[in-house]
Amino acid sequence: MGAVAKIYFTREITPEAVVKLYEKLGRKLPGKVAVKVHSGEAGNQNFLKPEFWKPMVEHVGGTVVECNTAYEGERNSSEKHMKLIREHGWNQYFDVDLMDLEGPDAELPILRPHKHLQSDIVGKNLMNYDSLLVLAHFKGHPMGGYGGALKQLSIGCASTAGKVNIHSAGKYLKADEQGIVWSDLPPQNAFLESMAEAAGAVADHFRDNVVYVNVMANMSVDCDCCSVAEDPCLKDVGILISTDPVAIDRACIDLVKKSGDPGVSHFMERVTTRNGEHTIESAAAMGIGVTEYELIEL
Repeated sequence: MGAVAKIYFTREITPEAVVKLYEKLGRKLPGKVAVKVHSGEAGNQNFLKPEFWKPMVEHVGGTVVECNTAYEGERNSSEKHMKLIREHGWNQYFDVDLMDLEGPDAELPILRPHKHLQSDIVGKNLMNYDSLLVLAHFKGHPMGGYGGALKQLSIGCASTAGKVNIHSAGKYLKADEQGIVWSDLPPQNAFLESMAEAAGAVADHFRDNVVYVNVMANMSVDCDCCSVAEDPCLKDVGILISTDPVAIDRACIDLVKKSGDPGVSHFMERVTTRNGEHTIESAAAMGIGVTEYELIEL
C-alpha cells in the first residue's frame, strides 16, 4: 500500500458496473471468498438488495457473510436473523454464512498501536475464508456518523459480543445466562477509535486479499441497520473500488462535500455531530490505509 491509494470510480450505478470496476482494479481474490454485505434491518427501505450484488458475488464465486447485531431488532439472534435473510431474498441467490450462528467466537489480535481493544471479537466462521470482498453501502449512521468500508470491516465482521466490545471501547461486561450486558458508553472518540482498531485487525488478518467497494446510492443520514430510516437526502453519486479502506471512505466523504447537492448540509451534520471523520483519521494514524488518493474515473 503506497502513500497514494488508487481508487477507481464510475457514475454508473448498476450491478454490471461493480464487476467492471473489479476487473479494472486487477486484484484477484484467491481461495474461498467471504463477501460481506449488509442484510438490511426489517423495515429499512434503503439497503442494497441481493439482486444488485448478484453479478459481483457470482463473479468471485463468493459466500455472503453476516453477523448478528447487539441491539433490538430482527437481527439480534441467529433464528430471527436467518428468517430475515430469507425474507430479504439473500439465500435465494447465494450461499449465506451467518458467521456467529454458533459459538464460540474467534478473536483476532490487534497488531498495530491501539488504545482500547485487547482483541477484535468476530464471528468464528470468518476464519474459514482466504479472502474478503467488502461490499459497502455508503450512507450516514446514527452513532458513527457515516458507514462505509471501515464500518463493514469492524462492526460488520464482529459477532454480537464483538459489537458490544467495540461500542464500549473494550469495557463491556460479560453476564451469565442473560447474555451480554452493555457497560456505560465511552466517549465518542473512544468508540470511533475502537472501530478503527477492529477494522485494522480484520484487514491485517486478510492482508492483501481484501477488496473494498463503496456504493454511493440511497444515501440517507440513517444506516441500513435502522428499521425506521429517513429517505435519502443526497442524489446518487457512483461506485468506488479500492484495496485501501481508509482512502475509499475518505474519497466518499470528499465526493459528498464537493457534490453541491442541496442535501449536503443535512448529511454532513450527521457526520460532524458524531465526529465521524475521526474514524478515518484514526485508521490512517494506525497505518491501515492512507488518506491521499488518486480518483480514476471510468
